[in-house]
Amino acid sequence: MARLASYRELDWFLLVCALLICLLSVSEIYSTTQASPRFSSMHLRQMLWIGFGLAAMFLLARVDYHTLLEHALWIYLVALAGLVAVLLIGKEMFGARRWLEIGGINFQVSEAAKLAIILVLARYLSEVRTERLRFGDLLKVGLLTVVAMVLIAAQPDLGTALTLVPIVATGVFLAGLRWKHVAVLVLVGLLVLPAGWYLLRPYQRERLVTFLNPWQSPRGAGYQTLQSQIAIGSGGFWGKGMGKGSQNQLGFIPVRHAEFIMAAYAEEQGFAGVLLGLLLYLTLLLRLVYNAETALDRAGTFIVAGVASLLLFHLLVNVGMVIGIMPVTGIPLPLMSYGGSATISTWMALGLVMSVRMRRFVNL
Repeated sequence: MARLASYRELDWFLLVCALLICLLSVSEIYSTTQASPRFSSMHLRQMLWIGFGLAAMFLLARVDYHTLLEHALWIYLVALAGLVAVLLIGKEMFGARRWLEIGGINFQVSEAAKLAIILVLARYLSEVRTERLRFGDLLKVGLLTVVAMVLIAAQPDLGTALTLVPIVATGVFLAGLRWKHVAVLVLVGLLVLPAGWYLLRPYQRERLVTFLNPWQSPRGAGYQTLQSQIAIGSGGFWGKGMGKGSQNQLGFIPVRHAEFIMAAYAEEQGFAGVLLGLLLYLTLLLRLVYNAETALDRAGTFIVAGVASLLLFHLLVNVGMVIGIMPVTGIPLPLMSYGGSATISTWMALGLVMSVRMRRFVNL
């Protein structure tokens, strides 16, 4: 007998994990910004973004994800229109045009575009009736993704554009990717790689070169990586304590409230604190995998798996960047880095997961 989904079916364990990560976020943002009057209210704004994100999550959870999938193509087209609008009339900051100003608030459309990609790919791949994807299916999936990637990369925001790759890779793998297609894609990637180098902007090339040896430019492109590593090392096992990290409080760590928040957190909370944070992320990801496995249908599995792959990619790239094993990018640490668009979109992604979760027994 069918029954309506209710909030009792929410994954409260997943929600608690996410809120604990947000608690670490607010406390560390407070610690990193109190020495500067200009940024001293950032932790309050982050709490506001978390509140908006929670509201969006609960609202999305109430919407049947099948309804969203029915309108996935329109959602995708609206997202593309938003990305085009960013290039035409978007607000330029720090040498990039990535934001639309709506009611005095800067909104990063590319964050919402990630969710649109998850939905449109979930709909398309769930409708494929063969056990293995055909090459034509891969071309259609590739086209849907590449259009959005090109528009995001043109802002320029190569880091965010690359976050779409794990979503696609996870989707086609679960849908039945043939090994011969994998070989073709790898070959094409190797052939295109040299051309891709020349398409990069000068600062992007410099970041890649400096990543291999940050000491060749300790006050230039390598500065962020080196200062981050110094902060992490100085934290030791137990850390220096909140508000007592010298690299943090003296401003040596770049964007220590945003992309490099893990470096500031590691200096003040040490290896023990980092281990706690990473365990929370691991628990969150494992819970997402569980929800993907218990989803009602293939579409639900694709949605949750897409969200899991997106958050995992963010985590690996951001932490890798902070410790110096990945190039420096603007990819934030989910639910921890300061930022309204990223925080709200992450909660919305969890809202999609909750929508799938709440309806796993609906038809029983």
